[in-house]
Amino acid sequence: MATPVRKSFSGKGVFPPRYAFTLLIPFRNIFLSPKKLIQRLDLKEHHNVLEIGPGPGYFSTHVAKKLTNGRLVLLDIQQEMLDFSRKRLEKRGIKNVDYKLTDGNSLELESSFFDRVFMVTVIGEVENKDNYLKEIYRILKQDGILSISELAGDPDKLGLDDLKSLVTAYDFEVKEVFGNRLNFTVNFKKTIK
Repeated sequence: MATPVRKSFSGKGVFPPRYAFTLLIPFRNIFLSPKKLIQRLDLKEHHNVLEIGPGPGYFSTHVAKKLTNGRLVLLDIQQEMLDFSRKRLEKRGIKNVDYKLTDGNSLELESSFFDRVFMVTVIGEVENKDNYLKEIYRILKQDGILSISELAGDPDKLGLDDLKSLVTAYDFEVKEVFGNRLNFTVNFKKTIK
């Protein structure tokens, strides 16, 4: 069963596409700028990167530009958000991006393919966290990084300790933590089995 789309701008649940324009407001840079996110991801130009829940592509354009010899895959449960992202990136001439609609249960992506998987203010909206985290483990390369950012003001935000407990239960370990308890990014790496 898919997570319901929230009915208002400020409620809990999946962010409604009709408010997608609000996710492009530069004010967001106060909490986490695309430049800061790219630094935290330690992106290399050849990386293959998956962004889960890109919204209208606020971070996507900057990440894709950094990947001069790599690829960015945008994955979302809402076709409208993928359409927003596609329009925005194509308008900027960015072509190293694939767009994938998911049912929210399995990711249907190649195993051990991605160098980085990231999500910004998304994990709290994911109904099937169990499936997602198992699938992310499967699709990440052995030295890959799962990067999760949570920001103040998100009604679905997970706290730092709750996030660490959730993700480390799926064979990940904390590699780095950036920011503070209000606005943070946690990078997780796969544990060796």
